[in-house]
Amino acid sequence: MLRGWILGVAVLAMLPPAANAAGSVLIIGGGIAKDCSEAVIRGRYDDDTMRLCTTALEVETLSMGDRARTLVNRGVIQLRRQAYVEARADFDAAGRIEPKLGEVYVNRGAALVAEDRFAEGLSEIDRGLALGVKQPERAYYNRALAHENLGDVKAAYYDFQRAAELDPKWTAPKEELARFSFKSR
Repeated sequence: MLRGWILGVAVLAMLPPAANAAGSVLIIGGGIAKDCSEAVIRGRYDDDTMRLCTTALEVETLSMGDRARTLVNRGVIQLRRQAYVEARADFDAAGRIEPKLGEVYVNRGAALVAEDRFAEGLSEIDRGLALGVKQPERAYYNRALAHENLGDVKAAYYDFQRAAELDPKWTAPKEELARFSFKSR
C-alpha cells in the first residue's frame, strides 16, 4: 500500500492562446505509481510516461485510493495530449473509486472547459472546490476560463485574481489579468 500523497500541478495549453488551463497531479509514496506521478509532475506526457502510469494501474497492487490518484495522473497526461474524452474517462473512473477526491472534479472540469463545454466545466470545478483541493489556485484559474467563455467577465476577473493571490509566483493568472481594463461610468 502506498502512502504520503502530495499534490503537485501541471500546466497545459488547452484553449485558444489567451486561455491556459491547469491540471492537478498527485504524487504517490513509492513504486511504479510514484514514478508515474513524478514524471507527470515534471510535465511529461510522452508515450513512456503514459506506459509507466498504465503499467502501474495494470500490475501494481494499489490501494483503492492510490488507484484513483494514479488514474488522475494518467488523466492529466491525456489532458496534455488534448485527448479529452480519454482524460474524462480516467477522471470518471477515479471518481467512482474515490468520489470525495476534489482533484477528480477540478480536472474533469478542465477537460470540459477545453472541449468548450463551459457550463459543465464550471459545475465540476465548483464541485471540486467544495470538496477541497490541495492547490485551489488551479481550480480558480480554470473556473475563470469557464466564466469568461460564458460571458461573465467580472467573475472571470475575480477568479483570475484569486488564483494570482493564492500562488503569487505563478505567472499565468497575472498574464490573464493584464488583458482586463476598467472604464469609469
